[in-house]
Amino acid sequence: MSKQKILVIEDERSIVEVLTYNLTHEGFDVISATDGQDGLRKAQRELPDLIVLDLMLPVTDGLQVCRQLRSDPKTQHIRVLMLTARSEEIDEIVGFNMGADDYVTKPFKMKPLIHRIKALLRRPASDSTNVDKVAVDGIEIDKLNHQCRIDGVEIMLTPTEFRLLWELARQPGRPFTRHELMDKSRGEDANALERTIDVHIRSLRQKLDPYADCVETVRGVGYRFRPQSASSN
Repeated sequence: MSKQKILVIEDERSIVEVLTYNLTHEGFDVISATDGQDGLRKAQRELPDLIVLDLMLPVTDGLQVCRQLRSDPKTQHIRVLMLTARSEEIDEIVGFNMGADDYVTKPFKMKPLIHRIKALLRRPASDSTNVDKVAVDGIEIDKLNHQCRIDGVEIMLTPTEFRLLWELARQPGRPFTRHELMDKSRGEDANALERTIDVHIRSLRQKLDPYADCVETVRGVGYRFRPQSASSN
């Protein structure tokens, strides 16, 4: 069985070295690049399973690299985990809009980062045929533009709340465990996120009013999305 391949695009050599060592120890085949232009070339040539991409890169920055990866049919399905020293929520949103699959700020802990990488690799690769919008009852979710509207009025969701709603709403009726929702959501520490999933769901329900009941608790499991129209049948 061939090893999964990870491309690290990062200009700090100390980070490249520690990532290469730990990911190789976990059984991955690791290649690296120290600027965005070289990283793009290696991505197109090697077609890795996942790219760890720094936001602040010489020659070509990380957002531009991500944009070009998503615009190229050869590389648009590659999972991208973005690294950045900036932690402002707006930077996270911009990263997602450019096509990043996950987002981690520096300094990071190695074990949670590896957990996030493995979680990403367990997900189906992005598919350009996937629908970027979901409309259920009066809820409209636009993944590409990171917007959510309730009865036509935009509401403001945090990146974690938005991702939770997107994952739940695009598979209505399917129960998700808290661990699954943790993997599909965002946060600095995956273990902390798992412990606070209920807090994020509570906040999400408040913002979805009058559609709060669409996010149902499944006892002993986790949560699922059930449209009001389905509940009334």
